[in-house]
Amino acid sequence: WGSSLAWCSHSNRLLCFSLWNMWSAKFSHVQQLMKAARSGTKDGLEKTKIAVMRKVSFLQRKDQFEEEDDAGYLDVAMSEVKHPPPQLSPMPEGLTSHQVVRRHILSSIIQSERSYLESLRRISQEYHRPLLEADPRIISPRKIRPIFYRVREITQCHSMFRIALTSRVAEWDSSEKIGDLFVASFSKSMVLDVYSDYVNNFTSAMALIKKACLSKPAFLEFLKKKQASSVDRITLYGLMVKPIQRFPQFILLLQDMLKNTPKGHVDRLPLQLALTELEMLAEKLNEQKRVADQIAETQQLARSVGDRLLSKQLNSKQGSLVLCETLIETVYGERGQVLKSKERKVFLFDDVLICANINGPPDISSLVPVGPKYTMKWSAPLQQVQVVEVGQEGSQSKDSFTLQQSGAKRPPSATWKALLGPPRLYQELQELQHDLSVVEEVTLLVGTLQGTYQNLNTTVAQDWCLALHRLIRIKEEQIQCANKCRLRLQVPGRPDKSGRPVSFMVVFNTPNPLSKISWVNRLHLAKIALREENTPGWLCGEDDGKTMPPFWFPLLACHMPVFATNLALSLPLSGRSTALHHPVHCALLGFSAASTSLPQGYLWVAGGGDPLQGQIEIFSLNRPVPRAVKSLQLGSAVCCLEYVPELCTDEDEDAVPKSPTASSANLCVGLDDGRILVYGSMDTAAQCVLTLQNPEGCPVLCLKHSSLFLFAGLRNGTIKVYRRNRNDELWEPEPCRSVSFGSEPVRTLLVLDDNVWASSGNTVTVMDTSNFDLQVSRFEVHPDPMVSVAHMAQAGGGVWMAFSEGSSIRLFHTETLELLQEINISTRSTLLNTGQKMRVTSLLICQGLLWVGTAQGLIVTLPVPKLEGIPKITGKGVISLNAHCGPVDFIVAASSSLSPDLLKRDSWCDGPDSACGGEERSDSSSQESLQQASSNQGESKGRGRGVLLQYRLRSTSGLPGRPLTAQGDEVSQSSLESLEHSVEDGSIYELSDDPEMWVDRVSSVAVISGGRGFRRLKERGVSNRTNTESSENVLMVWQLPLTV
Repeated sequence: WGSSLAWCSHSNRLLCFSLWNMWSAKFSHVQQLMKAARSGTKDGLEKTKIAVMRKVSFLQRKDQFEEEDDAGYLDVAMSEVKHPPPQLSPMPEGLTSHQVVRRHILSSIIQSERSYLESLRRISQEYHRPLLEADPRIISPRKIRPIFYRVREITQCHSMFRIALTSRVAEWDSSEKIGDLFVASFSKSMVLDVYSDYVNNFTSAMALIKKACLSKPAFLEFLKKKQASSVDRITLYGLMVKPIQRFPQFILLLQDMLKNTPKGHVDRLPLQLALTELEMLAEKLNEQKRVADQIAETQQLARSVGDRLLSKQLNSKQGSLVLCETLIETVYGERGQVLKSKERKVFLFDDVLICANINGPPDISSLVPVGPKYTMKWSAPLQQVQVVEVGQEGSQSKDSFTLQQSGAKRPPSATWKALLGPPRLYQELQELQHDLSVVEEVTLLVGTLQGTYQNLNTTVAQDWCLALHRLIRIKEEQIQCANKCRLRLQVPGRPDKSGRPVSFMVVFNTPNPLSKISWVNRLHLAKIALREENTPGWLCGEDDGKTMPPFWFPLLACHMPVFATNLALSLPLSGRSTALHHPVHCALLGFSAASTSLPQGYLWVAGGGDPLQGQIEIFSLNRPVPRAVKSLQLGSAVCCLEYVPELCTDEDEDAVPKSPTASSANLCVGLDDGRILVYGSMDTAAQCVLTLQNPEGCPVLCLKHSSLFLFAGLRNGTIKVYRRNRNDELWEPEPCRSVSFGSEPVRTLLVLDDNVWASSGNTVTVMDTSNFDLQVSRFEVHPDPMVSVAHMAQAGGGVWMAFSEGSSIRLFHTETLELLQEINISTRSTLLNTGQKMRVTSLLICQGLLWVGTAQGLIVTLPVPKLEGIPKITGKGVISLNAHCGPVDFIVAASSSLSPDLLKRDSWCDGPDSACGGEERSDSSSQESLQQASSNQGESKGRGRGVLLQYRLRSTSGLPGRPLTAQGDEVSQSSLESLEHSVEDGSIYELSDDPEMWVDRVSSVAVISGGRGFRRLKERGVSNRTNTESSENVLMVWQLPLTV
């Protein structure tokens, strides 16, 4: 005891002594500052007094980068002898094709990780250490440490992963399992913390390098020498950006590994879980990088704005930047000549559009992203900006606007107008049409000639007409192409002297058609986001709402009534209406309309309260708001709908004659009286082409189809199976196969590959479609036998299930049938804890969101992965503040792809007059023009259709300045300013116009919910009912951004 007391006393004295020294140092420092302030200026004294009153510590605080926190990190010394690099053994004989491919993918993982660790080593040994040990110093150590922040810890994480990978590779031939290694290595919070710190610091590190290059010539020379002496000539930036790309590279490799892993393999579920973890990690890192880049871009613009009030507003909008891109503004004269063409930086915020001039960056832009200085040209409220489509304005003389462009010399005429569209192309088209009419008249006159003359006969005149027709067609294609790459905005200007509002037209050339589609789509959605029902539209945490990207939360585009008010939607069993989307491509849809309208096709909404009466309303979606086009009255209530797309077969079409309905899609309608009505598509006026009826007359509760069969789940617990007729590709009424699952109703079906999942009571039966007598498995999904499976939604390798009672939803693996996750919806928010009995009434997975509709009319969305992994809920849920007054009867997704013709960048876009705003080209003869057109058409056929994607880093695109290159030219040092990304540096992609990759799918997605009434909720949970009657059936339509 005595020794313990002596030790405690000694410790107390040391602690007191330390505190006394700290206080003395602080007091001495304050005295020095006060003395300096008295002998200096009055302003300095006032600042010192304010600092003391605010209790600002005058002690020299340690820089956060000066001594990095080593807690939780193990410094691993990699010895090639003790920890040799992973090495695959020679390939044994007798391997299957999947095993051979998996070994090759594993070899790629080993090589990729070796290359990545080598890049991290080069950062530390070739840049970090030489800069710290340089004598004389090149730059201060206080600037060096923030540049390489967390590189050492990232190296340690991957060194540990390499040790585990070596062990796993050594036993590969016996285990063939690697997915669990990725889960164990990269699901730890330590990895997320280290990479988060690195990603969040990346923009600041690049800014420090930029500043050092400008102020320290020795540092700039050091970077150039290091790059020139390296074998691959990769810059420091090219090395430091690799950690940002690492997880997308892992995802691509594991996707390939999963595709070549057969079902039942021991590594399949671990690979799916690994994909889920890596996608979640990559999404978080990308989101943090997006926020950092967005803030940097907004701050760069705010510093360049002279207006102090606008600069303050921009600083407050650091999280509201929707889109920014460098576009080419082109100014045309009266006769269509190009007066001016210059690059502009266009910023789309949530409520304002800003156009800025670009001042060129310094010469160091090849070594680090350098932000150009901006000079604001104009800004306009978003609600007053209109997109004007070319060719839809009417005559040129009517649709012209007073142009207020700075820097352009006005002609001597009194008014200077800029015509809508590419004026020269329109002028040339009008001239060709005029010449055609003249030549047609000449042809008629030539036909009246009495004599015979050389080169003056009807045949020659008709050839002239055909040539002019071809030239007119070519000119129309040029104009159509110009629409694809020209963005025309009608922007409000300053009022004239009389006070009348004046608008001016701005013409921007976009890099590619998809860029214009993105701008038109984002402008449209930004205006929708300003509506009252979207401000706010979802209830989420304060931090979540600030960090989410724009339009991450779906936007309510409209809500509208459906059916007559005297027709109730209460079915005896299903208790809800139903709907589906019938995609139909509309070739006549304009360019901007395709960017702003809902997914192309038709929405079928069905319901009926009386068993002897049913109704289907058909809405056209080829516009921003659905429009009712047809109504079908049925003799029984509708229980379910199923869309069956056109069957794609590889057989010879001439082998078997087909009926007219064989080449179109069909819609199957399940009725309460047991009938199944098969309708043709809207192209055939939605006529009933087939009726299927079961002898029992049992209500059809659910319908699903495969390539060969139509499955109907009945109330009596059986499934009717109808086989497809080979002659007309419809369903054969007889013979009809019946499969019984018990006495409980079959409420929901799911077709997964060659299996059918059927729910009956609290069990789900998996049935093989090749042998209906063989039940693959039958498993219990809920412990309560009185609870039935009401809904199933599948994504990736999992199926979410909701039940007839309770607020819980469960996730099951599609192959092992394991229960992977269970979520209680009522605990996700206080809005759901209303004291009422919670029940899930609808379920949908779409675009990385799990949509859940409840009996209280509330809609909840939960984030899930988008890839082939397990659709586990990976974040917090959000609740829509727009709700129904009654149960959410259905939530259905509408999706379609834009026409490839809209996405294809024709060769005319590359011409100077079509989309690039260049000067006029010399005229050519008709024959030359025709030859050029034919050759260009041949090239486009060789390319195929699609949108061009360049390997370019999305994560660095938001940085100020043009995208930096990562690999230099091997010819000379003078080429450092034209460096290009290597393929390895392009694991994160961004849209561009360089022919590196084709993308032929741009999806338009909307989500529609149906239920009784519409109400607006307040954030505190108080209901604020609108004028919509609670008994009225209402559709709510959410629109999502276009996705590639």
